[in-house]
Amino acid sequence: MPADSSTPADLSALITSGLRDVPDFPKEGVVFKDITPLLAEPASLRAVVEGIAGHYAQDSVDVVLGLEARGFILAAPVALELGAGFVPVRKAGKLPRETHRASYDLEYGSETVEMHADAVSSGSRVLIVDDVLATGGTGRAAVELVDKSGGTVVGFSVLVELGFLQGRSKLTDVEPHALAVI
Repeated sequence: MPADSSTPADLSALITSGLRDVPDFPKEGVVFKDITPLLAEPASLRAVVEGIAGHYAQDSVDVVLGLEARGFILAAPVALELGAGFVPVRKAGKLPRETHRASYDLEYGSETVEMHADAVSSGSRVLIVDDVLATGGTGRAAVELVDKSGGTVVGFSVLVELGFLQGRSKLTDVEPHALAVI
């Protein structure tokens, strides 16, 4: 897989060519977008991390929030690139201390996510990173968690946006950024 990502169009093409569709996962009728072939290539992984971090390089970012689980893979190196901290958002019951929680609907069910209540300080500038923007429920929940902590969301960035699911419509208070839209 070529790793030429000198322009947003090149990066988008790199990403779409590196995805693998997995039909009927995790439920019948859902086409899962497997990002692992893309991330297995060091040059592609670097291009993705630099593509996200580069979009926010001019912003002051204190914390990068990564959404379980594939968002962790991208958020931690983006945080390093931006000189920011990393905070995981986990499924309910996975964090050991007091948490803030938010529930949302998926295209195939519902879920609750949590973040440690003290993970984001009041006034912190937060970038939310995930792998895919689908229906927007996870993103909406992450914004709610930051709001509960008194932080300010400066961006919401994903590797891939599934445009046909119109998830961006649930994020009216933040401008989603996607490296590729399909």
